[in-house]
Parts: sequence; C-alpha cells; structure tokens
Amino acid sequence: MSTLAYSDTGTGLPVVLLHAFPFDRELWEPQRPALAGAGYRVILPDLPGFGQSPPGPEPLTVDGLADAVADLLTRLGVERAVVGGLSMGGYVALAVARRHPGRLAGLILADTKADPDDEVARRNRDQAIASVRAHGVAPFVQALLPKLLGPQALADPAVVEAVRGIATRQSAPALTATLAALRDRPDATPGLAAVSVPTLVVVGEDDAVTPPSAAEKLAAAIPGAELVRLPGAGHLANREAPEAFTTAVLAFLRRCR
Repeated sequence: MSTLAYSDTGTGLPVVLLHAFPFDRELWEPQRPALAGAGYRVILPDLPGFGQSPPGPEPLTVDGLADAVADLLTRLGVERAVVGGLSMGGYVALAVARRHPGRLAGLILADTKADPDDEVARRNRDQAIASVRAHGVAPFVQALLPKLLGPQALADPAVVEAVRGIATRQSAPALTATLAALRDRPDATPGLAAVSVPTLVVVGEDDAVTPPSAAEKLAAAIPGAELVRLPGAGHLANREAPEAFTTAVLAFLRRCR
C-alpha cells in the first residue's frame, strides 16, 4: 500500500480528483479553488511516484492505485466521496468503483475509457518504456504533448508550457512503472452496469486519445450517466477548457449532495 501525498482544500462534500499520466495533482489547479469556493472539500492526491508521493509497490497495478486512494480516504476519515479522474485517473476511478463501491457518492470520468489496451496499444506502451529508459523524461513528454493537447491548446504557449512543466518534473522510474500498469490494466467494462451512483462522463471534442465515441460508449454502459462534450478541447480537457470543465463538474456535483 502506498501512502499518498495530497492537498485538502475547503469543506463540504468530499471530491477526490485523480490526475492523468504523466502528471501530478497540480493538473487540477484550475478546478481546485473554484470547487472549494463552491462549498466542496477538494482532495487531490499524487498517485504513487508522481509529485510528492513515494513510489508504490512493484509491480504497480491500477487496482493497487485504487486501493491506495481508498486507503487515503480512510486516513482522512472520509466515508464516501465523489471520485473523479482524467485519463489514467479515470482508469483508477473505475477501479475504485469496482473494488470499493461503498466509498462512492458519485463518479466523474473525464477523457477516459473502460476498455483495456489492445495489442497495438500494449506494444506502444513497451516502446514508450524503452524510450524513457533510453532517453529520459523530457523527450518522451515532448513527443507526447501533440497527442494530449488539441489544436487550440497546442497554439497556446501558456497551456503547452504549463502541462510540459508538470510532466517533465516527474521521474523516469515513475513513468516506466506506470506505463506497465496501464498496459496491463483489466477491462473495466464488465463492472459498468453495476455503477449505482450519479456519474458524469466528460470528453473534449478534439480528444484523439480517448475520443468522443469512447465517451459515448462509456456513458451508455453506466445507468443514468450524463455525457458532456467540450468543444475545442483535446485529451487534457480540464486544462484546455477549464471554465467549461469546471462548470460541468459543479452542475453535476449538485446532484451528489
């Protein structure tokens, strides 16, 4: 079990937001003050090896990440929370829903999917691991950014430099261990029909990694799920369309009280 570093802001219904790969909790900075100011307790963990969290046990697994999040809730005395995640964070949130359903007051799934990696994606993960080991973090991040960001964000130096700065400060061992965990993650599809809490699915219209079609499939499989598409945003929708993303989350959270 990994002891996660975290920030804890505000009071009210707890909202746990899980960051994408290869970032840390600072990815959620556009949302943190707005959600806390609206009367929510915003808990932002660094997943194992990222930000200020120590590395997790080897081999790292998505299920193990979900257990670490549940352990953090126990440490904080939080019985139930709205748990959300973007991309990798969404994979972990789905694992929390499967392994710890009683801890959920709601579920937010942003720019993510339930399906496991296919053979092509698994080979790409292996190539990425080899690249990080051979060349380090910065070249890997540089090659990744055009996939993560939509055209509008790629044309905005402030957005590009903000996300590049977060990603390039992460360690190579954290990236390689997590790439392996993502490669080997289980298929979350069989558990979707059992999700019984309010669920929001958010996707950037220009997301090339987990496109709107994947979000539509995800929302259709979860009873009562709401789908919000954000124009002009790519895979990192909370950073590319921060105001629209936050507005969608706040509207959803009112259903979870």
